[in-house]
This record gives sequence, C-alpha cells and structure tokens, in this order.
Amino acid sequence: MSHSCRNPLHCLVPGYVLREIVRRGGESERDAALKTLGVSATLRSARAQAEARRAGAGRPRPAALAGLTPPAKRRLIRDSQREETTMGTVVRSEGAPATSDAAVDEAYDAFGVTWDFFFEVFARNSIDNAGMVMDGTVHFGVDFDNAFWDGDQMVFGDGSGRVFSRLTQSLSVCAHELGHGVVQFDGPLVYQGQSGALNEHIADAFGVMVDQWKQGQTADQADWLVGKEILAEGVSGQALRSVKAPGTAYDDDLLGTDPQPDHMDRFVRTFDDNGGVHINSGIPNRAFYEIASNLGGHSWERAGRILYATLGHPQLRETTDFRRFARLNRSVASGLYGAKSDEEQAVQAGWEAVGVKL
Repeated sequence: MSHSCRNPLHCLVPGYVLREIVRRGGESERDAALKTLGVSATLRSARAQAEARRAGAGRPRPAALAGLTPPAKRRLIRDSQREETTMGTVVRSEGAPATSDAAVDEAYDAFGVTWDFFFEVFARNSIDNAGMVMDGTVHFGVDFDNAFWDGDQMVFGDGSGRVFSRLTQSLSVCAHELGHGVVQFDGPLVYQGQSGALNEHIADAFGVMVDQWKQGQTADQADWLVGKEILAEGVSGQALRSVKAPGTAYDDDLLGTDPQPDHMDRFVRTFDDNGGVHINSGIPNRAFYEIASNLGGHSWERAGRILYATLGHPQLRETTDFRRFARLNRSVASGLYGAKSDEEQAVQAGWEAVGVKL
C-alpha cells in the first residue's frame, strides 16, 4: 500500500497522511486508515482498467463537442448508503428540492458553485467544457477518510470522525477534486514527479479560487486553505494544506507534521506519493500565492486567468516540470497582458520566490 492514490484516481488525502495515522494512532484510528488505504488501492486498480478500455475505444476531444450542449448545470447526486460503490441510488438531480441529508445537499450546492465559477470566470461549460453531467456519490463506505475524482465522478466519504469529518462540508475539497477533472480534459499532466505535483497544484489553486470567489474575498483577505472544514474536532491544525504557507497546515500527534516544502531548496525526493505529487505541490502553490498577492485584487481575475490559460496551452507537455511550466506561465502572462507588464513581472517574481529560475 505504498502508493495508495495513483493516476487516474485522484484522492484528496494522500497515502502518506493515512500511513502516519496507521503508525501513530490507536486501534480505531489504525483500522479506519487501513480501510481507507485498502479501498483506495482497489479503486485505483479498477479505475486503471476502465481507463485502459476507454483509451482503446477512443474519445472525442471536448473542443469538438463544446457546441453540442447548451451551457447549463446538470447535477446528479447518488447515495452509496455506506457501500463501496459509485453506482448508488440517485437521491437528488438538477432542479430537485433540498433533502434532509446534509451530505447530499452540501455536494449538490458545491457542484453548483463550482460550475458557476468555471462558467462565469472562464466561460467553461462544465468539467469537460462540453456540458458534462456533474456526477457525485456521497456516504461512500464506512469510516472512509477521503474524497476523490475517479475520472468520471466525484466521490465523498463521511470520514471516521476521529481524523476527518464529513468531506462534503468543504467547498475547497469539492472544487479541488473537480479541478482534477478540468486538468484531465485540458492537460494532461502525468501523475508522477513534478508534472504530477503541478496536477495537484492546479487542483489546489482551483479549490482556493472557487472558495474565495464564493466569499468575494481578495487575495489578501483569503486564508488560502484547502479542507479547513474537514479536520475532526481535537486535531491540531488549520486544514489539510495551505497554499499560502506550505508546511504549516497541521502539526498533530496523529497526522504528524505537514511535510510540504515552499521552496526548491527543500524539494523532497521520494518514491512515495507518486514521487511526492502531494508534497512538492507546495512549491508551485506558494508561487501562485505570490503571483496573486503581488497583483492584488481577486486571485481568479489575473493570476487565475494566467494559470487557466497555461493549463490549456498547446505547448504544455505531459511531463512538464516546474521550470518549463513557469516559463510557459510567464509567456502566457506576456501574451495576455503585454511584455514587461505588471502581470508578467508578477509571474517572474512569484516563481523566483520559490527558487524556480526562469
């Protein structure tokens, strides 16, 4: 179980966090973490087989389909009823009234906010830019301390209550995982090493931007936290990750200490976590915060537009590393706002602040 979340299954809570719980926790904490690790591994295998079948059949590119479906939210929430299935009973669909189930309604609302963000900010028609149904499953498994995008839909556990609580409570968690879907359709970025860390970084950036957009916060007003609502009572920490200050999100007897670096001098070389995709994403995360902070105003207006255009740029490669991405980021800023513009200079300064030389 040394690699619990390999592409294309994108888990919010990385395997190294769950393994810390196994190592440090009591019997109940160990049992819940081991179960989550085991289920994630099983889902990863099944998802890889499904992706292989899809690749063999071929798939139209979203750009070719974008005009076929009028832009409109289409949400579908399923209840797995604590079974380990993503084909549970549909309990709320688009336009249906609220239910008495908090997880169902939280997921439905978060999907709506995320759809609105991508449409209103980037004129994007759903996750694939072609009107894809936003499909989600809640109440997945028993004591499942994770949430994930499986390539087709969003899946939420309820948490064990000992480390993580109901994962539908967090808009940034939902937007992060749906952000993996956007990366999947606009990228791709191989989920390994620096390209995988960029994949995680972009999903984190989408997560915090959607949260800030919903609250109308400027870059200096926002907390830049991912998953601040999901830490269970008694856990010592602010959130699962901090985009503003990687390495400071938590310091807990059970979770351990947040291992994310914020500079290339502290880049972590590891075979774990697909080459540190959740760990080293702290470096581009901090760079994005620096860019948005230097520009001021709302993060999604200039910094976010530059990031989104970089993701969709034809020169983005599957194995793009931090330096290549940073150079492309700067080139996009120059193309959008002009050579030597404030935006181009902010991008340059942001990446240099984390030790990435352009």
